[in-house]
Formats: sequence, structure tokens, C-alpha cells
Amino acid sequence: MSIEVLNLSKQFGTFTALHDVNLQVHSGELLALLGPSGSGKTTLLRVIAGLETADSGQVLFHGEDATDQHVRERQVGFVFQHYALFRNMTIFENVAFGLRVRPKKFRPPETEIRDRVMKLLHLVQLDWLADRYPHQLSGGQRQRIALARALAVEPKVLLLDEPFGALDAKVRKELRSWLRRLHDDMHITSVFVTHDQEEALEVADRVVVMNEGRIEQIGTPDEVYEQPASPFVYEFLGNVNLFHSRLHRGRAWIGDIEVDVPEHAEADELTAVAYVRPHEIEVERTQNGEAALAARVVHVLSVGPIVRLEVVRIDDADKTPIQVEISKERFRELQLVKGDEVFIKPRRLDLFPKHQNSVNDTAQAQ
Repeated sequence: MSIEVLNLSKQFGTFTALHDVNLQVHSGELLALLGPSGSGKTTLLRVIAGLETADSGQVLFHGEDATDQHVRERQVGFVFQHYALFRNMTIFENVAFGLRVRPKKFRPPETEIRDRVMKLLHLVQLDWLADRYPHQLSGGQRQRIALARALAVEPKVLLLDEPFGALDAKVRKELRSWLRRLHDDMHITSVFVTHDQEEALEVADRVVVMNEGRIEQIGTPDEVYEQPASPFVYEFLGNVNLFHSRLHRGRAWIGDIEVDVPEHAEADELTAVAYVRPHEIEVERTQNGEAALAARVVHVLSVGPIVRLEVVRIDDADKTPIQVEISKERFRELQLVKGDEVFIKPRRLDLFPKHQNSVNDTAQAQ
């Protein structure tokens, strides 16, 4: 079941939640709507579900206009962040609920309901808890039951709103992997909302990055992380260092470092900001005859196989910190301690002309 959103807009009073949004979800795809609070991702999900009505635009299911259809007609399964299980019902009855409340002529026989519910409980690996009540389950188990309940009515589309947001980090990571495996088995068209970049990049087939009611970028996890389309996407997806740069006819300069940027061959004497991920910065003890930025180590933090360094450029009067990540093996080679002078150089960077950058550039740029 494919989903198509055409020119969708939605306002709440003077606040624009969605602004002329266009999106296509492929049949059998697991798509993540990713963005900060207020970016419009939950509103978009609720409009697709029929829980909210758009001010303008269309929602199509498999090419058919569903814009004016009631939520019951759309045949979607919806999983909320806080489970929304019925406390006075057993796990079995919670999963069976959507089937039992159907009009009599559409309600399956009791034997079929029991068979379907037990198959779903087995699918989510909780069939042994069928007679328990929600308060007897952990948060992760309750969320799996909520998912089984959504699947019981055999929806054409599965929609999940921050499904793991109420869980602790370890359980959330386990359920992410479980959801990905479950989707690979079922191939039901699924859209889930999250503000957790790691969650989106790890689970989804494609990621839709949203900001202020608009779509900033759509792509595979690798595409949005490795080739961000805008400064917002770069800053939202992981840590990044910003460096002031000069740009002229396919060449850029950060301090004395000169870099080829053929994609900006037409640029003529522009100021720009260079975006560099912490793991894309090389660190050396000596300059080795190559242009580099002199810096001083001000903080060292070892995190598993990675060592995070915080350095400041020696020529920077503001002492703005630069984040660097190196392997533990490289850290041992360098034998760095707080206060050491080093030379740093970007291994890879992306440039955005100054007018494209966010309002935080002045404060963050190195």
C-alpha cells in the first residue's frame, strides 16, 4: 500500500504546522519522519491517519483519494508513545479489542479471533503473557503488545508516533532492532515519527528530515547523513564543527588550508561556512610541512573504542571549542594529554555559502 501526500498544509491558529508538504511512501517501505519538536512530523502522521484534517492538500492511499475518509475507513494501525493499553483487560483481550468491536457482520468468528491474537502474540514473542495484565509487563513488553493490537485488525498501513520515546535507552535500542526484523518479515507499509536521529538512521529504509513544517531532505540513512542538503540537516544529524571559510572559483580556504571544492566553481569571492564532522578531523603532533590549524587540547574523554578530544585554535581569541573523535589506537600513538599543542586538518568538509546558514552560525562557527 503506497501513500502519497500532495501539497498538504495545516495551521493551528497562527501557527503553521505543515506548509505545502509533498511526500511519497513506497509500498512495503519503513519510513521515518525525523525532526525537532514543532517540526510538523506528528501532525503529518495524524493527517495521514485521519486523526487530523488538513486545511488544504490531499492524501492518497494506493492512488485513491483518502483525504475525506474517516479514520476507520483508512484501515490504518496506529501505535502511540504511551501504549494506550486498557488496564482492566488481559493482554489477550487488549490485542483482540479491535476485532471484537467491529460491527457484527464484519466481526470474525471467536475461533478466528483467538487464532489471530495468539499468532500475533507469538510474532511479538509474548504469547506466554496472554493472561497477564498491562501493569504486570515492562515498558518494552507493553509497547510490543500495543504493536500487536495495531496489527490485529490487519491494517493496510502501520503508523507509529514516537513508539519508543517513553522507554529507557537500552530497551529502546533492543526494540529498534526488533521492529526492523519484524518489518522485514511482514513488509507492511510503515511510517514512524521520531526525534532520535540514531533511531531513524538505524531502522528506516528512508528518512524524511522535517523543520518548521517543511521537508528539508528525503533520502536513505546514508544519503541524509553523508550528503546533507542544508545546514539544518547537517547540524541536526550528529555533532558538527563549523569553520569560517573563504570561497573563490572552486577553491576554499580555512586559515591557511586550501581545499578543492569543484561544486562551487562559479562562486566568486564568497564567505562560507565549512561543516566538518568530529571524526573527519585529522590530528598530528607536528605540522609535517602541510598547512594545518594549530590548536591546544583542553579536554580528553575516552568512550569505549573512541576518544573524544576538545581542542581550541591557538589563533582564536574566543577559544571556541572544536570537537574531534579519534580511535583509541590513534590516541595511544599520539599520547595526548590536556594542554598539548596539536595540528588539526579537516579530512572531509561541506561548504555552504554564508546566506544559506542558520541563525546560530555566528555563535558556532570556528
